[in-house]
Amino acid sequence: MATIDRLALENRTSDRWAGLAAAAAAWAQGRGVSLRDAVLLLPFTQLLPHARRAFAGAGGWMPRIETTRTLAASLGPAQPVASGQITFDVAIDTLSAAALLRSQPWGAAWARRDARGFDQSAAAMTSTAHAMARAAFALPPDERGAHWDAAREALAPMSGPGATERLLARVALEWAALAPAPATDRLFAMTPPSTWIVVQAGGEDALTTRLLAARPATTLIFDADPLADDAFAQLAAHCLPALALCDDFEHEAQCAAAQVLEHVRAGHTPVALIALDRVLVRRVRALLERQQVELLDETGWKLSTTRAGAQVMALLQAARGDATADALLDWLKADTVWTRPGHSAALDALEASCRRLQIGTVAALRSAELAPASTRLRDAAVNILDRLSASPRQALGAWLALLAEALDACGAMAALQADDAGRQVLTVLRLVRGAGSVSDVTMGADAFRDWVDGVLEQATFLPAAAAGAEAEVVITPLARAMLRPFAAVVLPGADDLRLGAMPAADALLGDALGAQLGLPTLVQRRDAELLAFVQVLVAPRVTLLRRRLDGSDPLGDSPLVERLALALAQRGAAMSPWVDPRIDLSIVPTPIRMSAPAAPDLLPMRLSASSCEALRACPYRFFALNMLRLREDDELEREIEKRDYGTWLHAVLFEFHSTREAPAAADIEIARLLQLADTQRDAQAMSDADFLPFAASFASFAPRYIAWLHERDGEGARWLRGEVEMSMSPPEFDGTELRGVIDRIDEVRVDGALALQMIDYKTGGVAGLKDKVKEPLEDTQLAFYASLMRSETALPLTASYLAVDGTKSIDEVPHPHVEPSADALLDGLAHDLKRLRAGAGLPALGEGATCEHCAARGVCRRDHWSNA
Repeated sequence: MATIDRLALENRTSDRWAGLAAAAAAWAQGRGVSLRDAVLLLPFTQLLPHARRAFAGAGGWMPRIETTRTLAASLGPAQPVASGQITFDVAIDTLSAAALLRSQPWGAAWARRDARGFDQSAAAMTSTAHAMARAAFALPPDERGAHWDAAREALAPMSGPGATERLLARVALEWAALAPAPATDRLFAMTPPSTWIVVQAGGEDALTTRLLAARPATTLIFDADPLADDAFAQLAAHCLPALALCDDFEHEAQCAAAQVLEHVRAGHTPVALIALDRVLVRRVRALLERQQVELLDETGWKLSTTRAGAQVMALLQAARGDATADALLDWLKADTVWTRPGHSAALDALEASCRRLQIGTVAALRSAELAPASTRLRDAAVNILDRLSASPRQALGAWLALLAEALDACGAMAALQADDAGRQVLTVLRLVRGAGSVSDVTMGADAFRDWVDGVLEQATFLPAAAAGAEAEVVITPLARAMLRPFAAVVLPGADDLRLGAMPAADALLGDALGAQLGLPTLVQRRDAELLAFVQVLVAPRVTLLRRRLDGSDPLGDSPLVERLALALAQRGAAMSPWVDPRIDLSIVPTPIRMSAPAAPDLLPMRLSASSCEALRACPYRFFALNMLRLREDDELEREIEKRDYGTWLHAVLFEFHSTREAPAAADIEIARLLQLADTQRDAQAMSDADFLPFAASFASFAPRYIAWLHERDGEGARWLRGEVEMSMSPPEFDGTELRGVIDRIDEVRVDGALALQMIDYKTGGVAGLKDKVKEPLEDTQLAFYASLMRSETALPLTASYLAVDGTKSIDEVPHPHVEPSADALLDGLAHDLKRLRAGAGLPALGEGATCEHCAARGVCRRDHWSNA
């Protein structure tokens, strides 16, 4: 009869693996068995090199050292998966689950009625089916039939609350029961070794336990786990971890990185960085990489966040029917053939054309007139996108073939194949041979794009370890740190949200029903986490870190940390004091003063009203925007803004007045104004949805404007010209030209005499306009226009701002002394230009409202000036 011996794996020894090898050899000698005929089973693969190294160092015969998975894989290839069967690939199986549900009339109706809820239920059903199948795989094959029968009985149909979840669970059950036999089934058919040696850590492994019962042999179990109820009391006296309390996310990341670096500098390597909070650990990793630390990351990060993943998604986003020009440019710049030498100039020219012509969509770009090189690039890119999105609905395999063809055509395939993350992207998307089965589910273009996004979001990128380098820091999950010879452990995220919190039960089964079907219970999962936590505490140096706030939400100590503190207090001990290892640096302040650059050679030969206003309000703004010509690129994909509304309104009013032969009835003129508004909106390709707020405003504006216009008609005013471009070059300006566009010029009567009135439309508030003309010499725009007009006419001049955004009336804000202001403006500009040509500086003198909306504020560093 087979015997089972159980030994406690000593956690206090300096090298537990050497102790395990010696204990196994002594046990084998005492039992009269040969280690050569034994199989040693480890809980996970990361322990294999440590165990093999220890037995090799002990000399003599060594057992066969495996995990259940590696042992099963050595017995033969995996069984092929038929279409529709569970693959344990979440993305593929979720598609299969959705297709399975849609095959039922009630499921198809559900998908039409509530698409989002249906998709969430398909995902929940996939998760439950995976859990059921894994629980069944731990059973010997000949016991599974009875297991499935018992499960069907437990999941009997029900009505009332929970009926939908029960129905989905029953479908998941039948789907899981049809799963292909796992590779580990070969273990139950293999000839048992003369001896099993099992290392148990983190709780019993269900498959290993049942394998020992089904294939009995003389067995030795090394149990590394303390009793769950008294786990902390059994810790060695030296297990006194330090706890660091940090203020926020960045503080915790910096402290964790500094603690790791402190261990590395002291030679306490390898260091385990436990990944409880993946976002935080990614930040810590970035800080460590700056210090050239050799890292081995066993957790990785989402493929969707890699450049390769973004490259694939950029292509799919550009292929949308409503794709924006920004999406197209993002794809073209994502390491395609057009970013290579010889092609990049055409790409730059295409982007410049899109911004200059304000082309916001790919649809608009198709018909745009471009330079020859840009036209060839556009046509080639659009041809690739059209082939990718030509079919409205097809099988997943066909979509993947089109995606591979598009990646190859744009030159991205070769780049992906040459990159670690790119190769993983191609593998998880089944774009390489032997990457796995592909579902035959049919879908549309939007569903395919969402599927690819989901695959990249769920898949993990594991960077390859540097060849020949021994990792100083290993980033690993808590459950994979057990029994590994780490010299130090740094565990950030030791808070009540990420460590020791109550796990969630299965969404469809709950905890009690899941336990009946063999799924791990909440208590078992919490105990497993407890045992893993206790295992890492035996490292020579342990640092726990947590932050007080997660954004704005307060955090507390983990329940496991609190239990540890209580256990230490009961024996008169406490956690070690933590000393912040970050280094204080004394930085000598470098005051930033107001700058006053001089650049006489950059003085522009043409000035507009806005550039003159910039020169008067803040010379540095004039220097940055008009002399250096710094400009922020306009967004191609943006919402309609007040500036766009103003441009549109100018065009509408110009068209209205230029075609208005004589005053007509108010309702007729209002109707014509509204009709011209619609025509201009179509001409400027403004969508109804985006323009809706401004359309409502214009509908109330039109009657007010016509009423104001008829009042002016009665006073004898007459529209002469609109959108008038004028220029002048005074002799005292030494060749510098003034140029501007006047919105509107009317013929009016002033004290019975004929005069000209310049009107500038404004969509802002009337209060600001009144402030502008309160000090006539401070207003630049109307005085600038008066200077231009004075060069063409001898008639008296008046000028007004016309505020068109009033809710009750159209407000006219006249400039009281525009002609004297124009003379003063010309004299001042002549003086300023002469000084600038002589090398005068251009200081950043702007204050208050001048700086509030200045495009050059970040350039002058106004916010960083020293007060001294």
